[in-house]
Amino acid sequence: MKVDVNLCMHCGACVGLCPQNAIFLDDTRIEFNDDCVSCGRCRTACPVGAIGWDDE
Repeated sequence: MKVDVNLCMHCGACVGLCPQNAIFLDDTRIEFNDDCVSCGRCRTACPVGAIGWDDE
């Protein structure tokens, strides 16, 4: 997964929905660790469409 840093509001909507607990968010960035299985739940949860697939 990838994040458009210009769109991300750091709201945390994606973090709670991750079944792998693979998303880490702080005041300046969002990161996905190696546990991410690209299920897309975070993408669906993002209110501003900041999360996309790596190959987009």
